[in-house]
Amino acid sequence: MKIGYARVSTEDQNLDLQLDALKEAGCEKIFCDKISGAKSDRPELNKLKDTLRAGDTVVVYKLDRLGRSLKHLIETIAEFDKQEVLFKSISDPIDTTSAQGRLIFNIFASLSEFERELIRERTNAGLQSARARGRLGGRPKGLSEEAENKARICESLYKEQSLSANQIAKNQGISKATLYKYLRHRGVHIGTYRKAQ
Repeated sequence: MKIGYARVSTEDQNLDLQLDALKEAGCEKIFCDKISGAKSDRPELNKLKDTLRAGDTVVVYKLDRLGRSLKHLIETIAEFDKQEVLFKSISDPIDTTSAQGRLIFNIFASLSEFERELIRERTNAGLQSARARGRLGGRPKGLSEEAENKARICESLYKEQSLSANQIAKNQGISKATLYKYLRHRGVHIGTYRKAQ
């Protein structure tokens, strides 16, 4: 059975073009989501996956209707493959029902894996190089010079108790959480705060 999947990002976008193409491709069932491609939870896509049987073909109008990213797309199509479900994109040369389509999909999958390996290698090489120079990876500790100056001012104002914590934060253009972070950094005990009368 051919099962179609269509998606638009917002409620006011139209599915007609995709639906017409999927019907013309011979889809007997069509599942439609009106949700951003960045969202991992797509209710209709989940329903489609639950109905799949070996030998079915999932059909989309374009690849970007199915996958959030190349990695997500490859994982989804690989998931179909494990279930012996075929995949076809009407507008792209991905069609796992043919030898040529399977080859193109496998090239995409290999390129994606190659990209992940390159990123991993670059990250490790950068960390090793930094360690060789005595630097450790991760976020630098402490505050910037500007933040250090603000922290000193905040400490002084806090100890004076002439302004409330909210007023100090507003005065310095920072959030109350940042004010408390600065005070902790300066070793100031944060207790019950009473503004001087």
